[in-house]
Amino acid sequence: MSWLKAMMEKEPPEPENPIGIVVIGNLEGDRDHDTPREMVRKALKRNGFKVVNLGKNVPVSIFVSKAKENNANIIAVSVNTQPAKRNIPKLDEALKNADLKGKITVMIGGAAVKKADVEAIGAIFGRNKEEAVEIAKKAVA
Repeated sequence: MSWLKAMMEKEPPEPENPIGIVVIGNLEGDRDHDTPREMVRKALKRNGFKVVNLGKNVPVSIFVSKAKENNANIIAVSVNTQPAKRNIPKLDEALKNADLKGKITVMIGGAAVKKADVEAIGAIFGRNKEEAVEIAKKAVA
């Protein structure tokens, strides 16, 4: 069993020819929940995406600046607390102000959000790492 756990935790290699670039992080207000984000990050990486991990408690301005800096196709946002959920409209506004709204795919998932919360800003809701990969592949197709 320890062998299986070690394999699950193993860091996937960087893709040689990434199919897209994803900026991922936990939205500001979510300081403690990195496991779901890490599962999605590794799944995306295993499936050929370059993934820029911003970590926990990330301000909306950092999501926007890192997406621009890395010429990202996708912003992936983990929202696992109510304080983080309240920052979703701020993310939407920051994307509009940076002229990225509609030019970059935003996918959001996590314990504190529902599909309606995410769709209210025109983002895509993902329930798990498998859906995240599926959404990301469609976004870069």
